[in-house]
Amino acid sequence: MSPSRETRFSPDHPTAAGHFPGNPIIPGAVLLDEVLSAIAAAAVGPCAIRSAKFLRPVRPGDRVLIRWEMRSAGQATFECLLLDPERPALTGIAQFGG
Repeated sequence: MSPSRETRFSPDHPTAAGHFPGNPIIPGAVLLDEVLSAIAAAAVGPCAIRSAKFLRPVRPGDRVLIRWEMRSAGQATFECLLLDPERPALTGIAQFGG
């Protein structure tokens, strides 16, 4: 079983107000920060994104599940899934350690 963390972005999330008016989404930088925070809690040393592919927008009020798998050479693959129904929103690779 891969480690995971579920999070929900509040309907009035402050970053969504200006990103984009009338069609709000959670900015990619916020999603990546959530991924790094989740992986860093399980990894040793600093963690950085090596690659990321955004597949679907995440909107205020959405619940997401972040799953990752530690790999050799200090890497972790990750995915961020929208819930209700489950759909991929983000995939990528993170580098961790010294």
